[in-house]
Amino acid sequence: MKLREFYLILTGVIFCIFIGQAQSAVSKEDIQRLIKQQEKKVVERRRHLHQYPELSNREYKTMAYICQQLDAIGLPYKKGIAYTGVVAVLDTKKPGPIIGLRADMDALPVKERVDLPFASKEESDYLGAKVSVMHACGHDAHVAILLGVAQILSNVKNSLTGKIVFVFQPAEEGAPPGEEGGAALMIKEGLFKDYGIEVMFGLHISSMIETGRIHYKPKGIMASADRFEIKVKGKQTHGSKPWNGVDPITVSAQIILGLQNIVSRQIDLESSPSVITVGKISGGVRNNIIPEEVEMIGTIRTLDTTIQNIIHEKIKITAENIAKSAGAEAEVKIVKQYPVVYNNPNLTAKMLPSLEKAAGENNVLVMNPTMGAEDFSFYAVQVPGLFYFLGARHPEIDALDATLHHTPDFKIDENSFPLGMSSLIQLVLDYQSLKKY
Repeated sequence: MKLREFYLILTGVIFCIFIGQAQSAVSKEDIQRLIKQQEKKVVERRRHLHQYPELSNREYKTMAYICQQLDAIGLPYKKGIAYTGVVAVLDTKKPGPIIGLRADMDALPVKERVDLPFASKEESDYLGAKVSVMHACGHDAHVAILLGVAQILSNVKNSLTGKIVFVFQPAEEGAPPGEEGGAALMIKEGLFKDYGIEVMFGLHISSMIETGRIHYKPKGIMASADRFEIKVKGKQTHGSKPWNGVDPITVSAQIILGLQNIVSRQIDLESSPSVITVGKISGGVRNNIIPEEVEMIGTIRTLDTTIQNIIHEKIKITAENIAKSAGAEAEVKIVKQYPVVYNNPNLTAKMLPSLEKAAGENNVLVMNPTMGAEDFSFYAVQVPGLFYFLGARHPEIDALDATLHHTPDFKIDENSFPLGMSSLIQLVLDYQSLKKY
């Protein structure tokens, strides 16, 4: 009799555990219902952030707004990381993975030209000048989407395991000269050490990709970005007698053309695309004086470390030899800024079904790498990472007419936000199911 009672009790316990596990599962329908409830709030948050943008390392009001929203959600957080960053943690108090989700939060010195009721009218000081400020790259949407994800995951906390770390990162566009910032500074100030993040997921909204679609790529998806400075020293003379001096302007012009020959004639573009761009050149004070010096600065974009090092060496050789042939001197300085955004191949393969669940298999497409850079790359150096693009071009807008990022006309389709939320949530749910603790 006692043995029979024991088996009955044991069976009941097993049944209760089974029922509890079944009840703890979060269905796609549950998530879609919660997303539907959050849509209006996410749009509201995005419009507020869009109306009040702030430049890199100066996102103080943005930080305060994020903290206010996290208070309303009920998530604990730490603020002031890397100047204005915020890190919130959803701790389930159960064994499981520690997953990082990241949104950047800074804007750009661009004057908005889009006719919107919530268009930015903000101004700020930038490099000693008064400039207009605009969210011209969609970081307002990134923050709003991640806050929506934080709310939804908090609502289903009992069905989750481990921890989810929400990283609101400043200065993705680059810290002001002379300052540290962005992902690198968040890491330096203990993001991985303090929170134990083991995997990072992030997205970037795209005005070029149709709403409802996700673009991704295993391995290198975005280029490394390096900054170069070249100072050309000639010999100053009267503009009417150039033969009495050494003209650093004409030498600089030859160097600029020589740099383009590196990419077009000396690098195997079939194996790895590369870009060298001179973005600024300055020298001289009067129309009739050949100056002593000219300075130029630019950017190098590569997708391969070997090619990156080759280009660095060739820039140095090209500039120095062209200058020497004209009797001038060239000083070359190259600073590595952002590494390649590298999507871990194993992680990407495992999580691809998650993106397909969220968007539909036919709406998740492999893309060619882009020569743009992103400091999410620093996270993906520390732990396996997956970064992808979220389409935000209204289907009625032709791809050729899509507004470009970093321009006054940049505009995105707010109907893209639900997929942004569902894709991140699906990644969290599926990664947790893959990891057994």
